[in-house]
Amino acid sequence: MELKTQDTNVSLDVNDDVFNYQYNEGLIHQAVVTYMNNYRSGNSAQKTRAEVRGGGRKPWNQKGTGRARAGSSRSPIWRSGGVTFASKPRDYSQKLNKKMYKRAIRSILSEINRLDNLIVISDFQCQSHKTKDFLQKMKEYNVSNALIVMEDVGEQEYLGSRNLIDFDICDIHSLNPVSLLRFEKVLITSDAVKRIEEQLL
Repeated sequence: MELKTQDTNVSLDVNDDVFNYQYNEGLIHQAVVTYMNNYRSGNSAQKTRAEVRGGGRKPWNQKGTGRARAGSSRSPIWRSGGVTFASKPRDYSQKLNKKMYKRAIRSILSEINRLDNLIVISDFQCQSHKTKDFLQKMKEYNVSNALIVMEDVGEQEYLGSRNLIDFDICDIHSLNPVSLLRFEKVLITSDAVKRIEEQLL
């Protein structure tokens, strides 16, 4: 199939298996859940009675004091004691086969293309690192919410877009299902199209 470049009206020959792939909602959902779970920190942590500092000596004799028997001052029922069922760092990461992940990305790109939300441009460069120059560039393409995909992200383009919530920019190695589904439009350079095609086949 062919993708028309908006800047020059030159068509790009692309593989149907990448930009005209069948829509697989279940696979896309699995890829999104896996990606988001892999970014969960799971860093909640508490100390058990074995990890709390102190409490090595028996507070008082087992018998004869009239008080309840105690073996450690760091028992969970004591102040400054350990936690009975202490939470520990949890690994939320999941595994998705490379073939399944690639098929999910191909399915997303194909659906974006079918909905006419994929805009291929010859190149993307900002005049400066200022946000207003970046927004002016977006006005030229008549988009108000978009993901820009480039082969290599320049410093000026990155600095100009990093404070905006309606726009994001990434290179081909950072492309992920969440970003592709988050924005209304996807602007992609012609060089990035070819590189993505090589990666997904």
